[in-house]
Amino acid sequence: MPEPQQNPHFDDPGHTAVAATGAGGAANLAMAEGETLEKAPGGPDGAGPAGKPRSLWSDAWRDLRRNPVFILSALVILFLIVISVWPSMIASGNPQSCDLAKAQQGSQPGHPFGFNGQGCDVYTRTVYGARASVTVGVCATLGVALLGSVLGGLAGFFGGAWDAVLSRLTDVFFGIPVVLGGLVLLSVITSSTVWPVVGFMVLLGWPQISRIARGSVITAKQNDYVQAARALGASSSRMLLRHIAPNAVAPVIVVATIALGTYISLEATLSFLGVGLKPPTVSWGIDISSASPYIRNAPHMLLWPAGALAITVLAFIMLGDAVRDALDPKLR
Repeated sequence: MPEPQQNPHFDDPGHTAVAATGAGGAANLAMAEGETLEKAPGGPDGAGPAGKPRSLWSDAWRDLRRNPVFILSALVILFLIVISVWPSMIASGNPQSCDLAKAQQGSQPGHPFGFNGQGCDVYTRTVYGARASVTVGVCATLGVALLGSVLGGLAGFFGGAWDAVLSRLTDVFFGIPVVLGGLVLLSVITSSTVWPVVGFMVLLGWPQISRIARGSVITAKQNDYVQAARALGASSSRMLLRHIAPNAVAPVIVVATIALGTYISLEATLSFLGVGLKPPTVSWGIDISSASPYIRNAPHMLLWPAGALAITVLAFIMLGDAVRDALDPKLR
C-alpha cells in the first residue's frame, strides 16, 4: 500500500489541532489567538496596556487629546489663567494710572487699545480685568459643585425625608430670578472684593448641580456592583465614596465646566448694573459699563473688554461641550 502523504504542517503545533480534528481544531486555534490578542500590550481599541480594559476616564482623556475644540479652548483658558496670576507679564502699566488729557483717545504707540473716559490705558485694564472675572468664575464653580454635589448626592443615596426636603428647597431657589436676586442681595453690600459676588452665585447656583448629582447617584446605586457591595456588608459611606461617587461625578463635571463661563458672564452683568464688583476693582463688567455712554464717539473703549469677555465665555463653553462629548458614552 502506498505510504500516506505527511502533512507539511504536521510538526507545527499551531496546525496539528486543525489537521487532526477539523472544525474543533479551528475553534481551539481561534481561542488561542484571542488569548494572545488579550495579552498583547496595547491591545485592541477597547483595551489598554497588558490587556486591561480602559476606564471611562482614560477613554475620555484619549478622545479629548484628539479633539481640536478641546485643545483650542484649553490653550485659551490656560492663557487666561496665566495672565490672571501674572498680568504684569504682558502689561507693564498700572491699571489705576490715568491721564485725563488722553481721555477717549484711540490707539497710540505703547497703548494699542487706546484710552478710556478717564484716560486709563484700555489694554492694561483689559489684561488686569481677567483676574477678577476668572477668580469669580472659578471660585463660584468650585463652591457650587461642592455644595450641590454633597447635598444632591446624599439626597439621592438616602432618599426619604431628606430627599423630599431638598427637592422642595431646590424648587424654591429655582423660582428666584438670578439677576433680580443679585440686584436685591448685592445692592446692600458695599464691599469691593469678589467674595460677596461669589457667595451670591453659590447661594443661587447650587440647586442645578444638586439636581444633576441626585439623579446621577440614584442611577449609579441601582447598578449590580453597588448591590453586590451592599450584600457583602459594605457600609453606606464606603459604598457612596468608593463605588457610587466615582461613577456619578461625570455629569457634575460637565455641567460645572459649562456653568463656569456662565458665572463669568453673570459677574459682568451684575457689575454692569452696578451691584457686582465695584471700583477700584478692575473688571470687564465695570469697564463695559463705563464705556457704554461713549460707544458712538469712542467704540474702542467698549470693544476690547467686551471682546475679552466674549472670548473667555466661549472658551469655557467649548471646553464644557468637549468634555461632555468625551464623557457621554451615548455620543461615542
